Amino acid sequence: MNKRNTKNRTSFLLQKNDFVVGIGSVLNISGSYFEYNYSKSDKEADYKAIYSDWYNVGIDIRNSNNKFEEENKDK
Repeated sequence: MNKRNTKNRTSFLLQKNDFVVGIGSVLNISGSYFEYNYSKSDKEADYKAIYSDWYNVGIDIRNSNNKFEEENKDK
């Protein structure tokens, strides 16, 4: 299976969190612990989200097609 490009994931506007970040957020008193990926405008954020969604749809279609062809190459 192909690894997806991290720039084109469905949650690209959200920070990738892990266990250490979770522990750090518990100890955070100021409330400004998390940083998010921002865009210059709403239009740019929408463009990035739509592009990312359709890019991932394309990857899924390509992977499905490759799997179908592999399973049916003898027919």
